[in-house]
Amino acid sequence: MSTQEKVADPEAAKPAEAPPPKAEAPPPPAGPPDAASLLKADVALRGLLFALTLIALLVMVFSKQTKVLLRRPPSVAFAEAKFDNSPAFIYFVAALSVACLYSIVTALASISVVLKPAFSASFLLFFVVWDVVMLGLVASGTGTAGEVAYIGLKGNSHERWEKFCNVYDKFCQHLAASIAVSLLAALVLILLIILSILSLHKKIPQ
Repeated sequence: MSTQEKVADPEAAKPAEAPPPKAEAPPPPAGPPDAASLLKADVALRGLLFALTLIALLVMVFSKQTKVLLRRPPSVAFAEAKFDNSPAFIYFVAALSVACLYSIVTALASISVVLKPAFSASFLLFFVVWDVVMLGLVASGTGTAGEVAYIGLKGNSHERWEKFCNVYDKFCQHLAASIAVSLLAALVLILLIILSILSLHKKIPQ
């Protein structure tokens, strides 16, 4: 009687391999900042706006320099350079003063919005409108003062306007510093406008 031998399957003889471990799912991407975070950033930027406008204002107001122009004994002629010698600088100081006061009022209003978010939509619309107005005021004042400062630095041969920064060097240094800080304040106002628009956008039902 013949016998049939069973041939063992080499694949079946191998031990079963353990399934590969599942890769961990990557963490979900961070979403956009919520409304509360935007309001807190608004408060911080308005505090920064107050600091910048106050610094620019103080530097401009206290930028005085006196020079001796004529020495003829027994008389001596003095000339003083200060901000109220030019209508452009007076307008610059007025614009900074208004913006500084505005930053205090709106910072307090922004803090109240953080504490009571129910009224945030009305305040945000107010912020957008008046931030644009303040940006125009600060930018125009900075541009006006910058134009006079450039003439003081370079002069204007076509109009025969003489430069004065070679005489009143310290006054012009204070003037340049005040204009630079005022430009930073204008940039902060731009950020505030963008921030308020984003906050209003979050209020719109999707």
